[in-house]
Amino acid sequence: MDAIKVFAPGTVANVACGFDVIGLAMDAPGDEMILRRTDKPGITISAIHGANLPTDPLQNVAGVAVQALLQKYANPDIGIDIEIFKNIHPGSGIGSSAASSAGAVVGVNHLLGQPFTPKQLVRFAMEGERLASGAAHADNVAPAVMGGFTLVRSYKPLDITSLHTPADLWVSVIHPQIEVKTSDAREILKQKVLMTDAIRQWGNVGALVAGLYQENYDLISRALEDVIVEPVRAILIPAFYALKTKCKDAGALGGGISGSGPSVFMLSKGEENARKVAAMMDTIYAPLGVDYKIYVSKINTQGVKVI
Repeated sequence: MDAIKVFAPGTVANVACGFDVIGLAMDAPGDEMILRRTDKPGITISAIHGANLPTDPLQNVAGVAVQALLQKYANPDIGIDIEIFKNIHPGSGIGSSAASSAGAVVGVNHLLGQPFTPKQLVRFAMEGERLASGAAHADNVAPAVMGGFTLVRSYKPLDITSLHTPADLWVSVIHPQIEVKTSDAREILKQKVLMTDAIRQWGNVGALVAGLYQENYDLISRALEDVIVEPVRAILIPAFYALKTKCKDAGALGGGISGSGPSVFMLSKGEENARKVAAMMDTIYAPLGVDYKIYVSKINTQGVKVI
């Protein structure tokens, strides 16, 4: 195989209570990428469409992720060219860097005959996240590679598992067209938390996982509460609390900040409720004078796919 085209999905990280450990993949939006084998050894990025990003492979998350993969491959001197079609805006909070990183390593893995497992690919893609945010976190790249909901049990050693995805679970996401850099959003977080808050958060994480496996939408709804990160980051997002309150009134199970923001996600049971929630998002943001995009999607259980 000399060339391959892949779709790399947007993702929602943290999923309210699951800061840095739980993420989910969406059907839309997503990046598209073309990966080609070349005669010249090394990595090149021939074009990036839709965003002004570095084409230097050492300064681009896709290039860094592929470099990590090739360092572990039996023949690290092969040539790879990457062409990227960015449909996920950088700094959106819906996994722009993760999509590029995950799409690149999954695509190259296919070109090489799939020598690496999905969990190994997650590790390579994390190096792209390290470049983007200063931290090699996996809560975006894991669902981007593996699909569905994923849980990062541990980073040292890396231990990732797939979670059950209820068939009727949908996500609505509003992306205000303002940029919140992940590195900046992490800097404002408190380094210490109250024990009472930690206990409440642990309970919510456990309840969310149980609710997914039981397909208990009421339990999922009660678990979508973040008492540690959201109160600090909410100030970065216009009308955040109006979104949370009124979207639940419109039928959402609950939601919160997607990744580090500014996007806000809401989970719903069924497409009809998800579209009602999206309409409420539109109602809230239309008068604010802030450009925005809204997405309604089923949970993507496949992750990066060949197209």
